[in-house]
Amino acid sequence: MSQHASNPTTVTDTGPVSFGPEAMAEYREILARYPERRAALMPVLWLVQREFGWISPSAQHYVAELMDLPQAWVEGVVSFYTMYWRRPMGRSHIAVCTNLSCYLRGAENVYDAVCKRTGVRAGEVSADGKWSVERAECLGSCDTAPMLQLNNDGYYEDLTVEGVLELLEQLERGKIPPPTAGRKAKA
Repeated sequence: MSQHASNPTTVTDTGPVSFGPEAMAEYREILARYPERRAALMPVLWLVQREFGWISPSAQHYVAELMDLPQAWVEGVVSFYTMYWRRPMGRSHIAVCTNLSCYLRGAENVYDAVCKRTGVRAGEVSADGKWSVERAECLGSCDTAPMLQLNNDGYYEDLTVEGVLELLEQLERGKIPPPTAGRKAKA
């Protein structure tokens, strides 16, 4: 279940948000790269997610006002793309690809190991806020299956159960190992 599917967890909006001085400066830099505001919406949403941890309804309203865009445009983009989180996620958010190539090469075993080690299943966040897990439909790395994506950022490829457990152990110790994307290395 992805965070965009029906989720039994009720999410309460945290209330009004606004950028601090550094984020506002970055927002202005983003706008300067695009010929019109609307074109900057996706990078601005990444900035919002990085700053606030997720894109709440209040954050969507803030972006619409800040960018002078219809709120429906902002909501449409946030609800369409699964990379934008519409609820709080764990500090380590793990998306395990379970599409055909990954499935055939052992993704279910990797997914089960992640869930057992973290104590959460797809769509859940651990009680301590450390972990969240989701099944990803396809992360576009079929030749290095099975794989996962950490925090919408790094790809860890050619995974084994042992490799994913080592990755989780390093994350537990506060280390983020370098992604293996593009390399034929085990995580």
